[in-house]
Amino acid sequence: MPALADQIATCRLCADAFAATATGHAPRPVAWFAPSAHVRVIGQAPGLRVHETGLPFNDASGDRLRDWMGVSRETFYDRARIAITPMAFCFPGYDARGADLPPPRLCAETWADAVDAALPNVRLTLLIGAHAQRHHLGARGRMTDTVRGWRDHAPYVFPLPHPSWRNTGWLKQNPWFEAELLPVLRARVAEELGGENRWP
Repeated sequence: MPALADQIATCRLCADAFAATATGHAPRPVAWFAPSAHVRVIGQAPGLRVHETGLPFNDASGDRLRDWMGVSRETFYDRARIAITPMAFCFPGYDARGADLPPPRLCAETWADAVDAALPNVRLTLLIGAHAQRHHLGARGRMTDTVRGWRDHAPYVFPLPHPSWRNTGWLKQNPWFEAELLPVLRARVAEELGGENRWP
């Protein structure tokens, strides 16, 4: 792992905040990237299963995301080709009702600029969820509207909903996502991983 990823892996800035959550857990940053990556996945924050296993998107949402991208599990976890850099590198915990807490702003404030600088070869970025879209696109409206406007950002950036099972209803209500966006996304992922680089 590159030096920056090692530094992130030892970060404990949120230890007190995490200890005060309903889960009362300790930080476990999951930093998964290398400078050579051409494709970058920016999500929200790891879930509990990722926290337990140390492997990003190691759950059903990861299976759906890999299907959206048209890549195998082996390819997805080749960090030399695909960088996975969420808005927060640690599982933020659950609130008293059992809902996911938002990614702590402190994480992006501390690491985002350095991670951006450490990935000079990225040519395709997937922005998953409203937090990533607000940070990188300045999006302030509904996530649906941001994703619906994906053509404004292609071919280098694709805003996506979270691939969680919770969004299954959203996918049914928005069939254009699978019919129009996903074929283009899969083609772009294949281009970048194949080293075609047709785009300037």
